[in-house]
Amino acid sequence: MGQKLFEFVAELKAVDERTFRMVLKEPCGFVLAALGKPTANVPFIVPARIAATPADQAITDHLGSGPFRFVTAEFQPGVKAAYERNPDYVSRDEPSDGTGGGKVVKIGRYEWISVPDFQIATNALVNDEIDYFEVPPHDHHPILARAANVELTDYNMLGFSGMCRMNWLVPPFDRPEIRQAVLHAVNQKDWLDTQIGNPDYYKITPAIFVAGTPFESAVGWSTKADTAKARELLKQGGYKGEPITILHATDAPIITALGTVTAEALRSIGMNVNLLAMDWGSVVARRAKQSMPAEGGWSLYHSTWASADLVNPIGNACVNGKGKNGGFFGWVEDAELERLRDSFARAVAPPDQKALADKIQARAYEVVTHVPTGQYNQPAATRKALKDIVRAPVPLFWNVDKTG
Repeated sequence: MGQKLFEFVAELKAVDERTFRMVLKEPCGFVLAALGKPTANVPFIVPARIAATPADQAITDHLGSGPFRFVTAEFQPGVKAAYERNPDYVSRDEPSDGTGGGKVVKIGRYEWISVPDFQIATNALVNDEIDYFEVPPHDHHPILARAANVELTDYNMLGFSGMCRMNWLVPPFDRPEIRQAVLHAVNQKDWLDTQIGNPDYYKITPAIFVAGTPFESAVGWSTKADTAKARELLKQGGYKGEPITILHATDAPIITALGTVTAEALRSIGMNVNLLAMDWGSVVARRAKQSMPAEGGWSLYHSTWASADLVNPIGNACVNGKGKNGGFFGWVEDAELERLRDSFARAVAPPDQKALADKIQARAYEVVTHVPTGQYNQPAATRKALKDIVRAPVPLFWNVDKTG
C-alpha cells in the first residue's frame, strides 16, 4: 500500500518532533487505510537514520517507541526472540482495540521460541512448559481441547488465506492459456481438506479480497475443477511437456499440504511436475530469483497470508500488475489491472470502490494472477493462565495478563 500511496504523495515533511505533514498531488481514497495497516508491511515511524538504511541491508538499530523493547543481545535467528517491557512507554487511557487503543503491559517479558516439531510444542503446552502455541495443527486440536489447562483462542477472526502463485516470467506460465489451465485443474476444497481437514475451520470462496469483507465477490471462478477444460487449455497454449518446478516447503505443514494437492492436480491434466522439497527459508530465498527454473528459479510456489493483508485491491499484493518493476514475486504484468487499481485508489465513495474491486477480481481471474487456495481460521493454543488475549490480525501481548 505504501508503494501505491507514494505515487500520490507530493511531499512528506517533518513539522516538529511529533508531527509530520503529508501533501498529496491529488485526492486519494486510501490514505488512512495505508497509514493504519496492521499487518506486513506495517508503516512504522522510525528515526531518519534508520529509515535511510538501504533496502538490501538488514536494520541493526532496533529502536522503537512501543510498549515492548526488542532484546537485541538475545536474538538468535530461527531460534529465539525476546521482548521486555519498555519502561518509558505511556499507554493511552482507553480500551484496547486491536492494534489501536490502550496498550498496557502486564507481562514484563516474553520470548518467542522456535519449535519445529509441533508434537513437542503441543506436549510442552500441555505440560505447562510454555504458555502460548501460535499455530497448533488442526489435527492436534482434539488433544489440546482435552487438556484441562489449555484453551484454543481464535485471536484473528478474519483468519488466513492461501495462494497458488505462478511465475509469469518463465515458460509455460508466460502464456495465459497455461495459467488458465491451472485455474481449472484445481479444486479449492481439495486444498482445504488436505490443509485443514475440519470444515468448521475453513471457508470455500473465490473472493480474492476475502469473504466477509466489504469487497467480497464471487465473480471469476467457481472454485471447482474442470479437468476437461484444463486439458483443452493446455492444448490451446501449446504445452509441450515443459517441466513445472514447484517450490515445496516441507517444514511448514499449513503450506506443505498445498504443494502436494497442486502437484497431483497438474499431473492429472498431463503436466510434467517436479515437486522440489526444501525448507520455508529456502523457498523465500529462491522465489526472489527471476532466472529459469533449471538455473535456480521456479515455476510455482504456495504461501499463506493473514487475510487482513488482502482485503482491498491496493494492499493485496497478488493483484499488483507492475511486473518486474515493483510487482510481487511471480511478477504479474498487466496494464489493465494497474489502470483499475489506479481508479480504485482515486475512488472515495464505497459503491464506486466495490464496483472497481469486482472488476479487478474479474480481471485477476481472466489473466490468472494467482489461484486462492481458500480461507481458514487458525486458533492459537494457550494456557488458561493467560487472560485477555488481544483480538487482532497478528499475535499481540499488551493487555495480556498471566495469573499463574
